[in-house]
Amino acid sequence: MECDGVDVYYGDFKAVCDVSLGFGYNEITALIGPSGCGKSTLLRSLNRMNDLIPEARVEGAVTFHGQSIYAKDVDPIEVRRRIGMVFQKPNPFPKSIYDNVAYGPRVTGMKAADMDDLVEEALTRSALWDEVKDKLKQSAYGLSGGQQQRLCIARTIAVRPEVILMDEPCSALDPIATSRIEDLMAELRDDYSIIIVTHNMQQAARVADRTAFFTALADETTGDRTGLLVEYDLTNKIFSSPADERTEKYITGRFG
Repeated sequence: MECDGVDVYYGDFKAVCDVSLGFGYNEITALIGPSGCGKSTLLRSLNRMNDLIPEARVEGAVTFHGQSIYAKDVDPIEVRRRIGMVFQKPNPFPKSIYDNVAYGPRVTGMKAADMDDLVEEALTRSALWDEVKDKLKQSAYGLSGGQQQRLCIARTIAVRPEVILMDEPCSALDPIATSRIEDLMAELRDDYSIIIVTHNMQQAARVADRTAFFTALADETTGDRTGLLVEYDLTNKIFSSPADERTEKYITGRFG
């Protein structure tokens, strides 16, 4: 998956400017930077979630397997099936645990030989099966925050995507639940490409293969902040010997 000269606008406001970077197979890529630098905006543009926001538009190229995901003949629903998203706050549906996981395959018309097996597989892959296998018909709202987030991950992988986008998936969780999600990401890397937005630099250093650092340029007249990609490299290099002084100031706490 690649971005080439991507600009994202909300009306006349340019939220993200000229971002070019590629995401590798079976890698975790972290997007880091201060608040308001366009990380989540860029993430949402990778599976056309910004289509749901009035006046939002994307210029430049976002390609998946070499094809533009914004081409006129591309179905955005199919894009979101193949490029799934897990949000900052756990958002289970007001349904049973079972029906949360089965929802995606049902509405997308997936032909599952046995829905029970598909639900079990997704919950197992999300490290939740052993905790919920005896209460699948109970409301998902009865789960803890960390369990709800793993359920949302199960719901995402149930439709068998290729890429998983995660928008600060641990920001609302306690340290123990955060550790479980991070362990889960490491396991899922074998089968998926994962792109994660995080404000937690330690988390990026722990889980990501590559890291992109963003900053924001403020308009002196309006105060609007446009996100810019400063540096993108292997995570170890970003945190040990960044090429840009702005990156070094951010990761050492002198900026942002």
